This record gives sequence, structure tokens and C-alpha cells, in this order.
Amino acid sequence: MSDPLPVDTVTDPEIESLIQQWFEDNFQSLKLEGGHGLSPDVKAGALNQVLFYWRKLHAVAEKVTDTEVKLNLPGQKSPAGRAFGIEGVVDVVREEGRVTMYDIKTHDATVIRANRDDYARQLNVYAYIWQHLRGQPLDEMAVICTEYPAALRLAHQSGDEQALAYELDRWEPLIPIDFDATAIDEAVQALGAVVDLIEDHRFAPPDVERLRQPAPGTHVRFATHVCRNCDARFSCTSYREYIRVSHGNFESSFRQYLEDFGDEPERDRRRLLAAAAADLAE
Repeated sequence: MSDPLPVDTVTDPEIESLIQQWFEDNFQSLKLEGGHGLSPDVKAGALNQVLFYWRKLHAVAEKVTDTEVKLNLPGQKSPAGRAFGIEGVVDVVREEGRVTMYDIKTHDATVIRANRDDYARQLNVYAYIWQHLRGQPLDEMAVICTEYPAALRLAHQSGDEQALAYELDRWEPLIPIDFDATAIDEAVQALGAVVDLIEDHRFAPPDVERLRQPAPGTHVRFATHVCRNCDARFSCTSYREYIRVSHGNFESSFRQYLEDFGDEPERDRRRLLAAAAADLAE
């Protein structure tokens, strides 16, 4: 991959062209490493997230001074006494004597605003690590949501540049979070409780009625918004019952899930990647 050019030496169209090039380079590299790709729609959606993030928040992106900063909080104890650590990655902007921490999420802004406390607890832990363990100053922190709203997607698909500009202006992906030192212990304890549940092999799913209700902050069913992204959903008793009651044919849905290998071009790409991976292994 070629080295990035200084932002002030290229125009916005040139920057977006470079972003697309870097995206494709990274995508091909990840396909070689993992042996699988993305469907065309998913890939296009991922690229648009990056492009719209740049268009909306390029002023923030240009100012990032510390990118992908790894924060670690080791030596924690779960309620059952198990040792665990917390790790996160943030971006930091240092400007005119002020320091701002950003946590970038591939989530919808409405979902984050509806569940602000959950995200605030996580970011407060990162702020604690940054301030007390690293000894760094911090003035502000915020969550950046890269998933763009449906109205923006429709405006983009319509090809109407005026509508696109209007929806881009309306989109508010940056959500400020207040620092609350009292929330840190609560957040660490909650994570410790999750560690105990995992180690004790206790994975109780929500009941079927919960799967039928909207996910917090959305108008989409929990089963669609959350369960569809879970590779273990067909091993989940609640999801299996939800499919049986909602669609009447669990076996057909499961077979469709197992046999979904993408379209013919995608299958060809997978075969080529498998052959390339085999060559590299020799």
C-alpha cells in the first residue's frame, strides 16, 4: 500500500479516491488472511461508512494526533475471584492545550443515545486508564458512530446530491460523554460478572417474547437487530423457537443459512483465495 499523502496537498475527490484504494487494499489483504470476503452489499456499506465518516467528520479525522491507542487495565478480579484484564482502543486529539478522547463505534447513533449509560461506562474506564495509569490529561471524550442513518443511505442511492448534502448535514454521529469517576467501579464489576458467566458456561438467552420486541433505540426486532449477527443463533433455543413460531419452518431457515455461500462471483473469489492460501502454506 502506498503511503498516505498529506491532507493539505490533495483535494477532497482525490482523498476519497485514496480512501477507496486503501479500503480495497485492506479488504484484499484481509481476504487472503481469513480466506473469506464480504457480499457486495455489505462491502459497499462498509466503504460508505468510511467515506461518509470522512465527509462528515474530516475536521476531527485530520486532527487526530494519537491513533488506535491501546489502553489496558490488568489485574482485575471478578466477583468469583477470577483474574481478568480490560483492553480498549481509542483515538486522541491534542489541540490548543486540550485533549479529547474518541471511541469509534460501527453502531447507529440512535442506538448509542438510547443506551448512552452502557457506552459511557466503557469510555469512563478508558478515561481512567488514560488519566491515572498513563498520567495523561483529558478534557473531553465522545463516541463517534460510523453507521449512517437510513435516510442518508436512501439519499445516496437516489443519486440526488442535494438530498445527500441535506441528510449528511442532519446526521449527528458524534456523541459527547461526560466523565463520571463513580461509574468506573460499576463498569469493572459488570465486566467481571460477564467473565464469570462465560467461564461458568452460563449463556442464558433472552426469551422469545424479548426477541419479538424492538432492540433498544431502534424500531427493529431484537431477533433481527441482534440475533442475525450471531453465528450461534441456530444453536439458541430462543431463536429456534422464534423462527418456528414466526416462519413456521425452522429446518428450511437453517438449511438456507448453511447453504449461503454467496453469489457465483463470490464463490469464485473464495476458490481463488483458498488456492492462494494453499500456495502460501507450501
